Amino acid sequence: TTLVAALKAANLVGALQGAGPFTVFAPTDAAFAKLPAGTVEALLKDPVALGAILKYHVLSGKVMAGDVVKGNGAKPATLNGAALDITVKSGKVYVNGAQVVIADVAASNGVIHVIDAVVLPPAK
Repeated sequence: TTLVAALKAANLVGALQGAGPFTVFAPTDAAFAKLPAGTVEALLKDPVALGAILKYHVLSGKVMAGDVVKGNGAKPATLNGAALDITVKSGKVYVNGAQVVIADVAASNGVIHVIDAVVLPPAK
């Protein structure tokens, strides 16, 4: 629910409902709760910064879990423009250190992989 509220605040719902395909690394509500106190509230008031962070969770194209595992060490570019660091350790997939906890959730225009942390783009 936090991710949906953030997408609405950043005016990205329409974009992600487009034709795609997209691969979304979706943080859980618990992942958002791990952020320092007040972070989510502050970001909801700053749509530009929030949009940059949310776009950092999205790849153009449909990348299934098997593709992610084969691409161990890959650094795909996100819709934000910055690259993610994807690694596989002991059979588990990590995106910038966030673990994929649910993979290959089908969407009408791509796929969703649920992660256990919010990943932040590198400072410019």
